[in-house]
Amino acid sequence: MFGFEPARAVTIGDLRELARRRVPRMVFDYIDGGADAEVSLRGNSRAFEEITFRPRAAVSTPSVELRTTVAGTTLELPFMLAPIGSSRLFYPRGEVAAASAAGQAGTGYVLSTLSGCALEDVKTASRGPVWYQVYLVGGRDVARSAIARAKAAGFTGLVVTMDTPVAGLRERDIRNGIPQLLTFKPWTMAPYLPQILARPRWLAGFMRDGGLMTFPNVVLPGTGAMLYASVGPALEQSVVTWADLDWIRQAWPGPILVKGLLTGEDARRAVDAGVDGIIVSNHGGRQLDTVAATLRALPEVVDVVRGRIDVLVDGGIRRGSDIVKALCFGARAVLVGRAYAYGLAAAGETGVSRAIEILRADLVRTLKLLGCESVAALNRQYLDIPVDWGQPSDAAGARC
Repeated sequence: MFGFEPARAVTIGDLRELARRRVPRMVFDYIDGGADAEVSLRGNSRAFEEITFRPRAAVSTPSVELRTTVAGTTLELPFMLAPIGSSRLFYPRGEVAAASAAGQAGTGYVLSTLSGCALEDVKTASRGPVWYQVYLVGGRDVARSAIARAKAAGFTGLVVTMDTPVAGLRERDIRNGIPQLLTFKPWTMAPYLPQILARPRWLAGFMRDGGLMTFPNVVLPGTGAMLYASVGPALEQSVVTWADLDWIRQAWPGPILVKGLLTGEDARRAVDAGVDGIIVSNHGGRQLDTVAATLRALPEVVDVVRGRIDVLVDGGIRRGSDIVKALCFGARAVLVGRAYAYGLAAAGETGVSRAIEILRADLVRTLKLLGCESVAALNRQYLDIPVDWGQPSDAAGARC
């Protein structure tokens, strides 16, 4: 199709195909897959297809304004790059590459706790805002130490993920032999090695980058950086609860957003807890399967919050028109995950920059075709919402 030339990619789907060709199947499926039967994974994207636009005709929009502000941070684009763990599997120094591309585009990057790059290096790589996403792997003291490092390095926001008491069952990972490959036992690994050997260019880069990563931002007492194979058990021992926000607030004086909420009840609790923002998310369909698509959950959360704090959303976003629909529903901005991960896996920083440019061009074109001069002017009047979506926000608002 396009060889390995991301500049010729027209859509995020093109970058997805380039990524599929470059990385081993187990790496591609780690990016591309979801939990269980992947119902929520598919539903996230399908929800955007169910919503249609109501454009305004004969409106002159020679230019459009994409700038927005989220939790006090000004962004040149109404989307940020979402936290994705283990991005060094996709491309050498993957988190550094993604943060650099985001900063050059004037938008923000959210670094996962489970990053293969030190948080200080990631912050240095970006000229834009960088936020730190928190898991409590390793325990409270380990997390507090990482938060202190993030503050010292110049991170400006904290994202607390609340939907990961255990890792979801990613069936593709099991079928691709990731547990067996992590044993480092030759006979156990052997049936799954051909998929790696079939991608020699990826393998060469992976080995030059140090091979299987540790997690340098999760420093365990006495043992150092957490090993890759230790993540699953560590998650089960590090459940985040609402009570944890008290000590996190003491450790972090800046904006705090909570990620992984899907209901009005939890949105109200987040407002009461004094957080600065909510990210409506089902973890890209990678945790509990058959939960609501995030676009379907978004109106209920927005209506409960009533503008008191910022609301963002992620999940299923592949086009700029998807971003516009989320903003029409009241999201302040969105997080994009797989959309840039495909670019990263295809061509590193160049691929991420191409993903951002595709989404930016889509946004401008969509706004002009809608007859809307800025993202701030978007509202639900630009949408046709299917009757069978119902009105969950009315019931949620009545409980406030």
